[in-house]
Amino acid sequence: MILLACIATFLATLSGGLFALRFKDKLHLILGFSAGAVIGIVFFDLLPEALSLGKNKYSAGEIMAVTMTGFLIYMILDRLALLHSHDDDDNTNHRRLKGKLGAGSLSIHSFLDGIAIGWSFQVSPTLGIAMALAVVAHDFSDGINTVSFLVKEKGDNQEAVKWLLIAASAPVLGVISTYFFRVPEAGFGLLLALFAGFFLYIGASDLLPQSHAQYPKLWTTFMTLIGASVSFIVTRLSGF
Repeated sequence: MILLACIATFLATLSGGLFALRFKDKLHLILGFSAGAVIGIVFFDLLPEALSLGKNKYSAGEIMAVTMTGFLIYMILDRLALLHSHDDDDNTNHRRLKGKLGAGSLSIHSFLDGIAIGWSFQVSPTLGIAMALAVVAHDFSDGINTVSFLVKEKGDNQEAVKWLLIAASAPVLGVISTYFFRVPEAGFGLLLALFAGFFLYIGASDLLPQSHAQYPKLWTTFMTLIGASVSFIVTRLSGF
């Protein structure tokens, strides 16, 4: 059963990314959706789960401080890369670096999803199946987000496919890793809080403004609402 879960997460992420590549001429709509989905993941998935896992050891204020730290770390990395951009070539390199940074963060998040699946199966097959279904449900959006972020930042198709394969493989590797180590629940909660900060910056400070720049506001706004709604519905249906 755990093998089927790994295959399903891989295919769901891959399908989402290929969908984004196929319709990249509608990038502004995909970016609008991705912005809503990423921000939705923060408030409907990552933060609630971080607060739940860390509540026995850390206060809500401490967990939120970790989220803010994640936001600031991502902002600093973004600004440091920008300091080295002086001409058009440097600006292109900067944007590609931003794309890789965003795709890398999404991939690590997918790796953590895999860890959650592996640990859940160690508790019980029923919990493992429920967790796998929850992850698969939003992995399609993860694939879209990974590709759209890279395409937006001037990455070519070959680079987008490479990172898509990394993102699709990440949850599988996460599942495998649980056979070799285990992070305490409270520590895992802090990791989720940190990534909530990363995603909040990606969604609110990057994807959202870019989706509305020089594009029709009505449809991109609508797609952002759809993205957030999908995150909410998937999270509620999965029970996590």
